[in-house]
Amino acid sequence: MRWMHCLAIGTLGIALTACTTSPTGRSQLTLMSDDQLNQMGAQAFAQYQQELPTVGGAPLRYVQCVTDAVVQALPARERDQNWQVKVFESEQANAFALPGGYVGINTGLLEIAENQDQLAAVIGHEIGHVMARHANERASTQSATQLGLSVISSASGMQGPGGEQMMAALGMGAQYGILLPFSRRHESEADTIGLNLMANAGFDPRASIALWENMGATGGGRPPAWMSTHPSHGQRMGGLEAGMDEAMARYEQARQAGRTPNCPRP
Repeated sequence: MRWMHCLAIGTLGIALTACTTSPTGRSQLTLMSDDQLNQMGAQAFAQYQQELPTVGGAPLRYVQCVTDAVVQALPARERDQNWQVKVFESEQANAFALPGGYVGINTGLLEIAENQDQLAAVIGHEIGHVMARHANERASTQSATQLGLSVISSASGMQGPGGEQMMAALGMGAQYGILLPFSRRHESEADTIGLNLMANAGFDPRASIALWENMGATGGGRPPAWMSTHPSHGQRMGGLEAGMDEAMARYEQARQAGRTPNCPRP
């Protein structure tokens, strides 16, 4: 089995030549171009609009106001995109930001986020995924993992029921040992980026803790953290609390600089 492990590592090593660095300084595997990701973002945004009705009026103005304030705190590369914002009619408490400059918020989430600061925590987190190129990294990691498993299957001549069972076991190991941990890491990293981003925009970062308390109160049963693509609520709030001192310093600086968003909740 050792040679199979080495072969998989070697295959992934070829892909690792396309490395970048995230905003937090973490090394990343990014095989796709920004143009490819932006096109995928546009397609996903269009598909979402086909699947759910959109909401205008006061809810849209509210989300647009918070998003505009957060976007103004972005680095120039992300800030200068033509950000589009939509509110979708859905009870599911969901939100997203996509490469290319797209933000979507479900009405179900607006019921959980009690004020502009809590909504900014959500939007900052989602835009944090875009800033850190997590979509690129996830797609690249999946491609590299599938390539590694394919090479193992071909080189070892795994045929028949026994080989299929072995490949299924390897696939399960890749799912829980590579792909899901990356997703949890992305969520924690987006929390860190979003916390600082909302603070830089003049939103109170302490609202992020209250938001996740609200989410925890409304959530049902969850799988163990090691089987989930998201950290547990406790892990998430612990990470936010760990970065709160820096975020509060950024918040005070933003307020002193006149960044005082005023987005009334409908």
